[in-house]
Amino acid sequence: MANAEIDAIDRRILAILQENGRLSNQEIAERVSLSPSPCLRRIRRLEESGVIRGYVALLDAQRLGLDLLAYVNVRLEKGGGWALSPRSGEATHADLFRAAVQTWPEVVACHAMTGEMDYLLRVQVEDMAHFSRFMQDHLLHHPSVIDVKTSFSLEKIKETTALPIS
Repeated sequence: MANAEIDAIDRRILAILQENGRLSNQEIAERVSLSPSPCLRRIRRLEESGVIRGYVALLDAQRLGLDLLAYVNVRLEKGGGWALSPRSGEATHADLFRAAVQTWPEVVACHAMTGEMDYLLRVQVEDMAHFSRFMQDHLLHHPSVIDVKTSFSLEKIKETTALPIS
C-alpha cells in the first residue's frame, strides 16, 4: 500500500494497534470516531495490503531466562555479502549462511549490512555459556564465516516495536 493511500484515520488506527493489538474493533472504532463497520474494513484493508503483517505477544526475555543479548557482526568468505547466486546455479556463501541463520533459534534478527561486515545478528541467549555453545557449534563452525565481532548489551535504554508512523 503506497503512503498516499494511508490517510490520517488509518495512521491513528495503526498507532492504536501498535500500542495494544488486543483491543476490540469496537474500542478502536470509538477511539478514531468511526462506526465499527468502516473501522473493520480499514483494518482488513491494512492487513490485506501487508501494512499490518500480523499480531503477536511480546515476551520479556529476562523473565524467560534469556538474560544475555549480543549483537554479532559477521563477515563471510569473499563473494559472500548479499550477492545473488551465480549463473551456475550454485549457492553462494551468502545463500548458505542465510539458510543456516533460519535454523538458529538464538538469532532473533539478522540484517544484511553495508560496510566492513556482511551481516548483523541479534542473539538472545540464557548466559555466556549458552552464547559460547552457539558460537562454537553454529556460527564459527559455519564454513562461510571468516570473521565475527561481538558486542554485549549492558543495559536496555529503549526498545520498541512501534514504527514512527505519524
